[in-house]
Amino acid sequence: MTIALIVAAGSGERLGADRPKALVEVAGRPMLQWSIDALAAMGEVQRIVVALPPGTHAPPGVIGVDGGSTRSESVRRALAAAGDGDPVIVHDAARPLLTPALAREVTGALQRDEQAAAAIAAAPVSDTIKRVDAGGAVSETLARDSLWAVQTPQVFRRGALERALDVSEDLLAVATDDAWLVERSGGRVIVVNVSGENLKVTTPLDLEVAALLLARRSPEQP
Repeated sequence: MTIALIVAAGSGERLGADRPKALVEVAGRPMLQWSIDALAAMGEVQRIVVALPPGTHAPPGVIGVDGGSTRSESVRRALAAAGDGDPVIVHDAARPLLTPALAREVTGALQRDEQAAAAIAAAPVSDTIKRVDAGGAVSETLARDSLWAVQTPQVFRRGALERALDVSEDLLAVATDDAWLVERSGGRVIVVNVSGENLKVTTPLDLEVAALLLARRSPEQP
């Protein structure tokens, strides 16, 4: 059976919020609750663990753990509290537009590729990407046809994720996503092309856009 981990330990500073980001309300629910509801609607998910800011109570129906000082440390703590289950869905609470269909699409891609250690949601980059030096000058323009903007959910074979997370705190601190840790340990990671609508809420503008998109859903839709 599948287990799901939600990373929700971030602050709300860049949103100008007076509470952790995951608890900021969007379209009538705390941001975190949208992801919980989407994952809970999947019958194959037997357990949901949420990594929260220390001292924060977990919502009903999920297991709460204190998040770590880094994102991947939070994932490691959540995985340790999850009990048995494979594969493992890892999702950021800052992406409240998650749907059961999206999570199943990524999980299904992993199940179909026996050689893959992980499958990750991503969208092709549409902007021109330039590398800029410390002085602010462009040093290189990258070919965007091979560039992808990575999202969550990311789905892992449990053993691959456990091995990837079994590294030093310093290495966990530089990991911007858990798929990178799997890649560096030699695991095959495949990309699932998904909608750019699965946005990450970082700024007040992101919050407004997410609220508009979520408000279009029916009341019963997670």
